Amino acid sequence: MSVEEITADQRVVRVGARDIAVTERGAGQAVVLLHGGGPGASGMSNYARNVEALAQRFRVVVPDLPGYGRSSKSIDQSDPFGDLAGAVGGLLDALGIDRAHLVGNSYGGAAALRLALDRPDRVGRLILMGPGGIGTTRRPPTPGLRRLFAYYGGEGPTRAKLERFIREDLVYDGRAVPAEMIEERYRASIDPEVVADPPLRRPASLRTLLRMDLLRDRRLSRAATRALVLWGADDKVNRPSGGRLLAERMPHCDLYLVARTGHWVQWERPELFNSLTAAFLSEEST
Repeated sequence: MSVEEITADQRVVRVGARDIAVTERGAGQAVVLLHGGGPGASGMSNYARNVEALAQRFRVVVPDLPGYGRSSKSIDQSDPFGDLAGAVGGLLDALGIDRAHLVGNSYGGAAALRLALDRPDRVGRLILMGPGGIGTTRRPPTPGLRRLFAYYGGEGPTRAKLERFIREDLVYDGRAVPAEMIEERYRASIDPEVVADPPLRRPASLRTLLRMDLLRDRRLSRAATRALVLWGADDKVNRPSGGRLLAERMPHCDLYLVARTGHWVQWERPELFNSLTAAFLSEEST
């Protein structure tokens, strides 16, 4: 699927001082899919294998997060997760959605969790896939995360750097990733606005780093939001041990460890992801 085909039905919504590009499919309860923070990421490209299946049962809302895709290229680097959460909340306001289920991968997972902590009244249920911000300050970054942070450093972004990250760090079986996907993401990653102000970077201060460690947030242990955490057992970006840590802190959190899967559960195991997501979001409250 080409970039043109993916984004043909996108529209831009004004949220505060930023524009957020968003695609909608289906009808019913609103489910917002939040993509990860890798170079060249966007909403529809990250969820290309999930949107149509979920849209059979839900109103699926797929934004490009600030800094990515066709959205404005600015993020508050002093509190990135808080800024992204605020942008998602503002998008819900702009779309007239009082309450939505949130599905978030990696960077998007951290934004989803932060919004659930900041504004639990706006969030129905959470599905998090290898979310960021889980134990950020407890161990050194993984090799995959180091390569992610270094993408715009040194000689700058290159296709070879991006291909290595995607094939070796992002997924379990790098051979399954088509060359066209890597090329499209590389072209998106070298947008001059993005190169000048990369949306994902190593925290510049200890204060920011601590803000980004969501396990330190005392609200986590009091959260009433029901959550399903899906974590690839072979995730090389965010350690799978984070799943257990999160499940131990959140009172209503189920954990599913996905075998032979890396950081991109929704793409690598789409049938499993789609069925688990639909079942969890449709399950009656108890």
